[in-house]
Amino acid sequence: MGKEKEHEFFMREALKEAQKALQKNEVPIGAVIVCNGRIISRAHNLTETLGDPTAHAEMQAITAATNYIGGKYLNQCTLYVTIEPCAMCAGAIHWAQLGGLVFGAPDPKRGFTQFSSKILHPKTFTIANVLSEECSSIVTSFFSRKR
Repeated sequence: MGKEKEHEFFMREALKEAQKALQKNEVPIGAVIVCNGRIISRAHNLTETLGDPTAHAEMQAITAATNYIGGKYLNQCTLYVTIEPCAMCAGAIHWAQLGGLVFGAPDPKRGFTQFSSKILHPKTFTIANVLSEECSSIVTSFFSRKR
């Protein structure tokens, strides 16, 4: 499997998590963390369910992945998330020293690149716009129903 197809495969797994969030009436953002070609954690937004503004998909995925590997650094792992992480999540990605970040759609209002692309750890590679249309449409549709 080529790298592009691999990124699409794992982003589709993150989209499955976004669907789970949607079913819970959460903002439909999903994430998976991959290490050595295997998904080691899956997560979706739980801010409403937990009443916790920090319970973003990325934060949930990082916590599950560090528990899985038994350490706080994920430098051999890649986070796939359907929407560009916010500054808080980008900070967590930095502290976990994630090896890579692949996101679907940009977030022009709250995405970390609106503030600074230097939030991430210097060794973290970033790939944007993987299945961007699918990733943005689920969120756009969610908010259009809310309004």
